[in-house]
This record gives sequence, structure tokens and C-alpha cells, in this order.
Amino acid sequence: MLSSTSYEEKSVWIQLLTILAVLGAYFAQALSMLLDGNLDLAAYTWSFLGSLVVLVIVQVAGHVFTALMAKPEQADERDSLIAWKSESRSSWIMGVGILSAISAMLLEVETVWVAHLLLLSLCLSEVCKDVLQIVAYRRGV
Repeated sequence: MLSSTSYEEKSVWIQLLTILAVLGAYFAQALSMLLDGNLDLAAYTWSFLGSLVVLVIVQVAGHVFTALMAKPEQADERDSLIAWKSESRSSWIMGVGILSAISAMLLEVETVWVAHLLLLSLCLSEVCKDVLQIVAYRRGV
């Protein structure tokens, strides 16, 4: 399936799968810590930073491998249109997350929950954008 896809679409697949795997693992660990009553935001810092480092390394390795297997083409107008439409259609998730975080702060919810709400909304927005891009590539735009 991926052998017939463009470099841009492969790039989106790499982003989607790495976000789901790496940040999914972080959120599973963070949820476990939150449910255990750990409300110290500093306790999450090293785990989150480690996840970011792994995410960057895996994404760079995936893109390098993809570039070595097939020469990357220049992004064309279709790629730009797909990226723009997907971003436009998924950005509301981040907006809802921000408004929810503001509401949580007004309700004096613990900072660690607010921080994770913001991070989750960012991740969900990115995942939604990537899925929309893949669907657009598969259906053709």
C-alpha cells in the first residue's frame, strides 16, 4: 500500500503513527500517575521530555528511511491544499481544548490536569489533521 504513495503522504503516515505510539504511551503513563493521585506537575516533566526526544528521533529516522527508499518530490499544489484543508478542519479541537482548560482553571482544577488537557487537545488535533490528510490522499483531491 505505501509503495504507491507520495513522499508527502508517507510523511503524514510517519507523523500519525509516531504520535499515536509515543504520545499514546506517555498519556497512558500520565493517566496512571494521575489516577494514583500524583498531582505534582514536575513529576511528569522528565517522562514528557523523554517522550518528545523519542518522538523526534523516531520521526527523523522514519523520514530519513523514507527519503532513502524513494527520492522525495517537491510538495505540489495538491499537497498544500490537502494540508491546508486538514488543518482547517481539525483546528477546532485545539480551540475546544483551550476553552476547556480556561474553564478548568476558573473552576480551580489542579494545574496538572489543565496542562494535560491542553497537551491532549494539541495531540488530538494533530491526529485528526493527519487522519484527514490520509483520507484526502486516499480519496484524491
